[in-house]
Amino acid sequence: MLTLTFLVKTLIELYVMVLLIRIWMQWSRCDFYNPFAQFIVKITQPIVGPLRRVIPSMGPIDTSSLLVAFILTTMKYPILLLIQVGALSLDPMNLLVGLLSLLKSAGTLVFWVIIIRSLMSWISQGRSPIEYVLMQLTEPMMAPIRRVLPAMGGIDFSAMVVILILYALNYLGMDLFPGLWYLL
Repeated sequence: MLTLTFLVKTLIELYVMVLLIRIWMQWSRCDFYNPFAQFIVKITQPIVGPLRRVIPSMGPIDTSSLLVAFILTTMKYPILLLIQVGALSLDPMNLLVGLLSLLKSAGTLVFWVIIIRSLMSWISQGRSPIEYVLMQLTEPMMAPIRRVLPAMGGIDFSAMVVILILYALNYLGMDLFPGLWYLL
């Protein structure tokens, strides 16, 4: 049962992160002709495409992708409970758990995108299409910090500041929802 739980949880979390990347790319007006962006669109299009005909976008936010991500995070723990215990729990509290799980997934996604962008900046020097998309995604968060804290000695500390802010928000989540935040 642990293997099946791990696989289901991992697949749901990965697909939620891909949906969040799609939302983030649309919000930051990424280049959708980039091969990496095309991959993200093609992997999410079968589920999001039909919903986009019914649910319009609200400004720069792709609401149909956000709805699918929220539904997946809301149903993740009842599905895992069904696998582990054999009982299905349809509690209204699952909506709060789904919202918190979605927020934590978004924070985790931002963390890993910044880490990957920082590592790729040492290796590929801006020639990779993935790095170009990551730069378009993270630059709106890092540019205001760079204006206040410029590069010192050729080292850009804006990624470190964003990661420290994410850690502070994670600890705030642990303080506000002590037992629940660890389970997400």
